[in-house]
Amino acid sequence: MDEKKTVFIAEDHQLFRDGLKAMLASKVGLEVMGEARDGLEAINSIKKKQPDLLLLDLSMPRLSGISVIKELRRQFPDMRILVLTIHESDQYVIETFEAGANGYCIKDASRDELLLAINSVLNGKTYISPGIAENVMEGYLEGHKKIKSKSAGDTLTHREREVLKLLAEGYINKEIGDLLNISVKTVEKHRANIMQKLNLHNAATLTAFAIDQGLVIQK
Repeated sequence: MDEKKTVFIAEDHQLFRDGLKAMLASKVGLEVMGEARDGLEAINSIKKKQPDLLLLDLSMPRLSGISVIKELRRQFPDMRILVLTIHESDQYVIETFEAGANGYCIKDASRDELLLAINSVLNGKTYISPGIAENVMEGYLEGHKKIKSKSAGDTLTHREREVLKLLAEGYINKEIGDLLNISVKTVEKHRANIMQKLNLHNAATLTAFAIDQGLVIQK
Protein backbone atom coordinates (compact mmCIF):
# COMPACT_ATOMS: atom_id res chain seq x y z
CA MET A 1 0.00 0.00 0.00
CA ASP A 2 1.27 3.48 -0.87
CA GLU A 3 2.57 5.57 2.01
CA LYS A 4 0.21 8.29 3.20
CA LYS A 5 0.98 11.91 2.39
CA THR A 6 1.12 14.10 5.48
CA VAL A 7 -0.77 17.40 5.60
CA PHE A 8 -0.36 20.40 7.91
CA ILE A 9 -3.14 23.01 8.23
CA ALA A 10 -2.28 26.65 9.04
CA GLU A 11 -5.56 28.54 9.52
CA ASP A 12 -6.69 30.88 12.31
CA HIS A 13 -10.42 30.05 12.12
CA GLN A 14 -11.09 26.89 14.13
CA LEU A 15 -14.34 26.03 12.34
CA PHE A 16 -12.58 26.09 8.97
CA ARG A 17 -9.68 24.01 10.36
CA ASP A 18 -12.12 21.47 11.78
CA GLY A 19 -13.94 21.29 8.45
CA LEU A 20 -10.71 20.64 6.57
CA LYS A 21 -9.66 17.94 9.03
CA ALA A 22 -13.03 16.21 8.76
CA MET A 23 -12.90 16.30 4.98
CA LEU A 24 -9.34 15.00 4.77
CA ALA A 25 -9.98 12.27 7.34
CA SER A 26 -12.15 10.49 4.79
CA LYS A 27 -9.62 10.86 2.00
CA VAL A 28 -7.52 7.74 1.45
CA GLY A 29 -3.81 8.44 1.27
CA LEU A 30 -3.82 11.67 3.30
CA GLU A 31 -3.11 12.20 6.99
CA VAL A 32 -3.43 15.51 8.87
CA MET A 33 -0.41 15.55 11.17
CA GLY A 34 -0.54 19.07 12.61
CA GLU A 35 -2.25 22.44 12.70
CA ALA A 36 -1.49 26.05 13.66
CA ARG A 37 -3.52 29.17 14.39
CA ASP A 38 -0.99 31.82 13.32
CA GLY A 39 1.99 32.27 11.06
CA LEU A 40 4.72 32.05 13.67
CA GLU A 41 3.25 28.92 15.25
CA ALA A 42 3.00 27.39 11.77
CA ILE A 43 6.69 27.97 11.00
CA ASN A 44 7.86 26.56 14.33
CA SER A 45 5.67 23.45 14.08
CA ILE A 46 6.37 22.75 10.42
CA LYS A 47 10.13 22.87 10.96
CA LYS A 48 9.72 19.95 13.38
CA LYS A 49 7.06 17.95 11.53
CA GLN A 50 8.09 18.60 7.89
CA PRO A 51 4.81 17.59 6.20
CA ASP A 52 4.44 16.75 2.52
CA LEU A 53 1.76 19.39 2.03
CA LEU A 54 0.93 22.67 3.78
CA LEU A 55 -2.60 24.08 3.51
CA LEU A 56 -2.11 27.75 4.31
CA ASP A 57 -4.33 30.77 4.88
CA LEU A 58 -2.85 34.11 3.81
CA SER A 59 -4.47 36.30 6.50
CA MET A 60 -3.26 35.07 9.88
CA PRO A 61 -2.13 36.73 13.13
CA ARG A 62 1.53 37.62 13.76
CA LEU A 63 3.02 36.52 10.40
CA SER A 64 1.14 36.47 7.11
CA GLY A 65 0.92 33.47 4.84
CA ILE A 66 3.30 35.03 2.33
CA SER A 67 5.97 35.43 5.03
CA VAL A 68 5.43 31.81 6.05
CA ILE A 69 5.91 30.66 2.45
CA LYS A 70 9.13 32.64 2.04
CA GLU A 71 10.60 31.32 5.29
CA LEU A 72 9.68 27.69 4.64
CA ARG A 73 10.71 27.75 1.00
CA ARG A 74 14.28 28.63 2.01
CA GLN A 75 14.53 25.59 4.26
CA PHE A 76 12.23 23.08 2.58
CA PRO A 77 12.33 23.63 -1.19
CA ASP A 78 10.46 20.37 -1.90
CA MET A 79 7.53 20.97 0.46
CA ARG A 80 4.27 21.47 -1.43
CA ILE A 81 2.26 24.55 -0.41
CA LEU A 82 -1.40 25.16 -1.29
CA VAL A 83 -2.86 28.52 -0.28
CA LEU A 84 -6.52 28.68 0.81
CA THR A 85 -7.75 32.26 0.92
CA ILE A 86 -10.59 34.73 0.42
CA HIS A 87 -8.35 37.07 -1.60
CA GLU A 88 -8.85 37.12 -5.37
CA SER A 89 -6.84 40.20 -6.40
CA ASP A 90 -3.95 40.07 -8.89
CA GLN A 91 -1.52 41.35 -6.31
CA TYR A 92 -2.17 38.60 -3.76
CA VAL A 93 -2.04 35.85 -6.38
CA ILE A 94 1.19 37.05 -7.97
CA GLU A 95 2.95 37.67 -4.64
CA THR A 96 1.89 34.24 -3.41
CA PHE A 97 3.38 32.41 -6.39
CA GLU A 98 6.50 34.57 -6.38
CA ALA A 99 7.00 33.67 -2.70
CA GLY A 100 7.03 30.01 -3.71
CA ALA A 101 3.51 28.60 -3.37
CA ASN A 102 2.43 25.71 -5.59
CA GLY A 103 -1.29 26.38 -5.61
CA TYR A 104 -3.93 29.03 -4.93
CA CYS A 105 -7.50 28.02 -4.05
CA ILE A 106 -10.36 30.30 -3.04
CA LYS A 107 -12.08 29.34 0.22
CA ASP A 108 -15.56 29.15 -1.27
CA ALA A 109 -14.42 26.33 -3.56
CA SER A 110 -16.42 23.12 -3.57
CA ARG A 111 -15.16 19.98 -1.83
CA ASP A 112 -14.37 18.42 -5.21
CA GLU A 113 -12.38 21.46 -6.33
CA LEU A 114 -10.38 21.54 -3.12
CA LEU A 115 -9.54 17.85 -3.40
CA LEU A 116 -8.52 18.43 -7.03
CA ALA A 117 -6.26 21.27 -5.91
CA ILE A 118 -4.67 19.11 -3.21
CA ASN A 119 -4.07 16.20 -5.58
CA SER A 120 -2.68 18.50 -8.28
CA VAL A 121 -0.20 20.15 -5.93
CA LEU A 122 0.88 16.84 -4.39
CA ASN A 123 1.48 15.48 -7.89
CA GLY A 124 3.88 18.27 -8.71
CA LYS A 125 1.51 20.52 -10.64
CA THR A 126 0.57 24.17 -10.17
CA TYR A 127 -3.05 24.86 -9.29
CA ILE A 128 -5.10 28.06 -9.31
CA SER A 129 -8.86 28.41 -8.89
CA PRO A 130 -10.58 28.63 -12.30
CA GLY A 131 -12.40 31.84 -11.40
CA ILE A 132 -9.18 33.82 -11.22
CA ALA A 133 -6.86 31.71 -13.32
CA GLU A 134 -7.02 33.10 -16.83
CA ASN A 135 -6.03 36.76 -16.49
CA VAL A 136 -3.78 36.45 -13.46
CA MET A 137 -1.79 33.40 -14.51
CA GLU A 138 -1.27 34.68 -18.04
CA GLY A 139 0.33 37.79 -16.62
CA TYR A 140 2.33 35.86 -14.04
CA LEU A 141 3.71 33.26 -16.43
CA GLU A 142 4.67 35.93 -18.95
CA GLY A 143 6.52 37.83 -16.28
CA HIS A 144 4.21 40.84 -16.25
CA LYS A 145 4.00 42.26 -12.77
CA LYS A 146 1.90 45.33 -13.38
CA ILE A 147 -1.35 45.57 -11.48
CA LYS A 148 -4.10 47.12 -13.56
CA SER A 149 -5.13 49.83 -11.13
CA LYS A 150 -2.93 50.57 -8.16
CA SER A 151 -4.49 51.59 -4.87
CA ALA A 152 -2.64 53.32 -2.04
CA GLY A 153 -2.01 49.91 -0.49
CA ASP A 154 -0.25 48.71 -3.62
CA THR A 155 2.51 51.28 -3.05
CA LEU A 156 3.59 49.49 0.13
CA THR A 157 6.42 46.99 0.00
CA HIS A 158 5.90 43.46 1.33
CA ARG A 159 7.79 44.33 4.52
CA GLU A 160 5.75 47.49 5.01
CA ARG A 161 2.55 45.45 4.74
CA GLU A 162 3.91 43.05 7.36
CA VAL A 163 4.65 45.94 9.71
CA LEU A 164 1.24 47.49 9.04
CA LYS A 165 -0.46 44.17 9.78
CA LEU A 166 1.31 43.81 13.12
CA LEU A 167 0.68 47.46 14.06
CA ALA A 168 -3.02 46.93 13.38
CA GLU A 169 -2.97 43.81 15.55
CA GLY A 170 -1.73 45.92 18.45
CA TYR A 171 1.95 44.99 18.62
CA ILE A 172 4.44 47.65 19.74
CA ASN A 173 7.62 48.44 17.81
CA LYS A 174 9.89 46.19 19.86
CA GLU A 175 7.52 43.22 19.52
CA ILE A 176 7.30 43.78 15.77
CA GLY A 177 11.08 43.91 15.53
CA ASP A 178 11.36 40.63 17.44
CA LEU A 179 8.77 38.89 15.25
CA LEU A 180 10.33 40.07 11.98
CA ASN A 181 13.96 39.89 13.15
CA ILE A 182 14.63 43.56 12.46
CA SER A 183 15.71 46.43 14.70
CA VAL A 184 13.34 48.86 16.40
CA LYS A 185 14.83 51.66 14.28
CA THR A 186 13.97 49.73 11.12
CA VAL A 187 10.42 49.21 12.37
CA GLU A 188 10.13 52.94 13.04
CA LYS A 189 11.41 53.71 9.54
CA HIS A 190 8.87 51.34 7.98
CA ARG A 191 6.12 52.87 10.10
CA ALA A 192 7.05 56.37 8.96
CA ASN A 193 7.11 55.25 5.32
CA ILE A 194 3.69 53.61 5.69
CA MET A 195 2.15 56.75 7.17
CA GLN A 196 3.67 58.93 4.46
CA LYS A 197 2.59 56.69 1.58
CA LEU A 198 -0.95 56.26 2.90
CA ASN A 199 -1.31 59.76 4.33
CA LEU A 200 -2.55 58.21 7.59
CA HIS A 201 -1.14 59.49 10.83
CA ASN A 202 -2.53 57.59 13.81
CA ALA A 203 -3.05 54.01 14.95
CA ALA A 204 -6.83 54.06 14.48
CA THR A 205 -6.70 55.02 10.79
CA LEU A 206 -3.85 52.57 10.11
CA THR A 207 -5.88 49.78 11.71
CA ALA A 208 -8.98 50.69 9.70
CA PHE A 209 -6.93 50.68 6.49
CA ALA A 210 -5.36 47.29 7.32
CA ILE A 211 -8.82 45.78 7.89
CA ASP A 212 -10.12 47.29 4.65
CA GLN A 213 -7.17 45.78 2.75
CA GLY A 214 -7.74 42.34 4.25
CA LEU A 215 -4.43 42.35 6.15
CA VAL A 216 -6.34 41.96 9.41
CA ILE A 217 -9.55 39.97 9.64
CA GLN A 218 -12.19 41.16 12.09
CA LYS A 219 -13.46 38.35 14.30
